[in-house]
Amino acid sequence: MDNLKKTITNLISLKQEGAYWDFKRMWYDSDHNMDLLHDIICMSNNLVNRDAYIIIGIDEENDYSINDVLNDSNRMNTQKIVDFLKDKKFAGDIRPIVYVETISFSKGVIDVVVIQNSSNTPFYLKEKYKGVFENHIYTRIQDTNTPTNSSADIDKVEWLWKKRFGLIQTPVERLETFLGHPDGWVNGPYGEMQKYYKNFPEYTITYDFASNNRDGYEYYLFSQYDSRPHWMDIKIYYHQTLLTEIGGASLDGGRYMTPCPETDGIIISDNHHWDIMYKYMVKGSFLYKLHQFFFINEYSSDAQSAHDRFMKVILLFHSEQERKLFKEYVEKHWDDRGKYEKCIHLPHIPQLEGYKTDAFKDDYEHALILQCMLRDFRKRI
Repeated sequence: MDNLKKTITNLISLKQEGAYWDFKRMWYDSDHNMDLLHDIICMSNNLVNRDAYIIIGIDEENDYSINDVLNDSNRMNTQKIVDFLKDKKFAGDIRPIVYVETISFSKGVIDVVVIQNSSNTPFYLKEKYKGVFENHIYTRIQDTNTPTNSSADIDKVEWLWKKRFGLIQTPVERLETFLGHPDGWVNGPYGEMQKYYKNFPEYTITYDFASNNRDGYEYYLFSQYDSRPHWMDIKIYYHQTLLTEIGGASLDGGRYMTPCPETDGIIISDNHHWDIMYKYMVKGSFLYKLHQFFFINEYSSDAQSAHDRFMKVILLFHSEQERKLFKEYVEKHWDDRGKYEKCIHLPHIPQLEGYKTDAFKDDYEHALILQCMLRDFRKRI
């Protein structure tokens, strides 16, 4: 919310509309719901390739001042917007993802209709709704929507279709899109450890046991019934070009495959070294998309069980911003960890030659405590 408020505040300060934002003085009444639909479609097909905003409660005629919408009788929340779109006949039955956020300022409240960026462009109707025509593709050029009785220029329409098929992206960006369609990947001739994307077979993913013969332990291995380490090298190619190489782990005796999580730490004392180490992933990141890809692509009940045990000791953040704020929260509240210690249970961690078992126990315990703290942190914001 803080990031959105900052973004919207910056847009208001520009005192002009743009390619992905529009100002409205008040909410659309029932006589203008056609305009609401048209605006949403135009914004969902924006050419800037990003989230778009209909900012309601800004008076353009009065120096872009705030016009409080708190008592607007036509005001809509996310559910009402979703219900409004639900019965509109979109092509392919694919609708824009839209939600409403309320932002409070000292001079009043505004609402922001957020239209999420999507690769499902172009969005258009297959059946006319009032003055919004079927099979017309609308977009937005600078601060102007395509008129309802027209369709966007052919080059803009082509761009929107290219966006859907991942053709406007770099090879790495296209790869991220393809990872979001795990059912589009098939195993190569040598089995599941080599996969290619069937629509664009120049993209391949291979994985094999780590070439450096890595055999060390990490605390999260002990979340599995079979805690023996099986480290992997995951390599992703575009034609013969290696796009990226990521370390992976085959957990629970090979029942579940995942890229290794990121590592960070939190400093509590004054010694300038991590007092708490933790492993994490961030939703939306390439690493997390790859993690989801392997889970869905190789799904089984055994994989589900291993995945769930793994994620109990790996922190999953909604964003990098949330991760940074959580670290600050932990620094301030770590002394309160005692209330969580009685609620957590460590698995059996065996004595391993050459390793400090207590270090694994500390890391595992910290991971469970941090999971509890993350739940409380989210309740406070």
